[in-house]
Amino acid sequence: MYAILPNPAYNRLKKKVHLLLDPADGGTIWDQVINSVIVGLILLNLVAVCLETVESLYREYRSWFRNFELFSIVVFSVEYLLRLWSCTSIRKYRHPLKGRLRYILSPGSLVDLAAILPFYLPLSGLDLRSLRILRMIRFMRFFKLGRFLNASRVIRRVFESKKEELLISVLLVFTLIILAASAMYFVEHDTQPDKFSSIPETMWWSVATLTTVGYGDVYPITGIGKTLTACISILGIGMFALPAGILASGFSEEFKRKEAKAAACCPHCGKAMQE
Repeated sequence: MYAILPNPAYNRLKKKVHLLLDPADGGTIWDQVINSVIVGLILLNLVAVCLETVESLYREYRSWFRNFELFSIVVFSVEYLLRLWSCTSIRKYRHPLKGRLRYILSPGSLVDLAAILPFYLPLSGLDLRSLRILRMIRFMRFFKLGRFLNASRVIRRVFESKKEELLISVLLVFTLIILAASAMYFVEHDTQPDKFSSIPETMWWSVATLTTVGYGDVYPITGIGKTLTACISILGIGMFALPAGILASGFSEEFKRKEAKAAACCPHCGKAMQE
């Protein structure tokens, strides 16, 4: 038996396709053109999904919406298949079968698959009553932008670096919501048993008060309740500002890291300079 030798031209083509579809690895004008076209198509799809909900507009331009959806599905399907074909040019997906299965289960590939599934699922005889839900799934195409925008990578790194601090701040917010609901329940229950009937019911007031100035549907009428509401509202402003401060610190650190990395690279070749 003769060993099957790798085809250099085939591998170069596969690598080229991968670079064209991945803005993080490519660096030519064609990469930017292709990525800009796909980003524009994603944004137009989001606009189309929103406009389709306007019944009068959809009835008048139904054929336009359908043709645009068909065109988008063709483009996104070809893009997905090309990504699946060229992913083996990456080291971690090198195996032709296991590598592709691993790529299919990656977050980016799952988003790409969810962007085209709503079109193909009805063709399999799925119950037509679920079509409305499938139309909403088309909003998954929005998350495809994360693959093409450098800012999304910065946001992801910031959340990864500050995940522990963010988790603690979220736990503090939930703790404050429960404590505020418990305190208001015991203060207002006897006066307004229909509005503050239980602690879970009172949590609606707690969330509305901590995140906004309240909706006016549920509010305290006792003096103690009003005083407690004022204190909780002031405390909520500072508590909900905590995650914003953590993220601002994370973005500042990320930008400083990028500046330091850029300063350590040669401005001509982009390689790290040796001291």
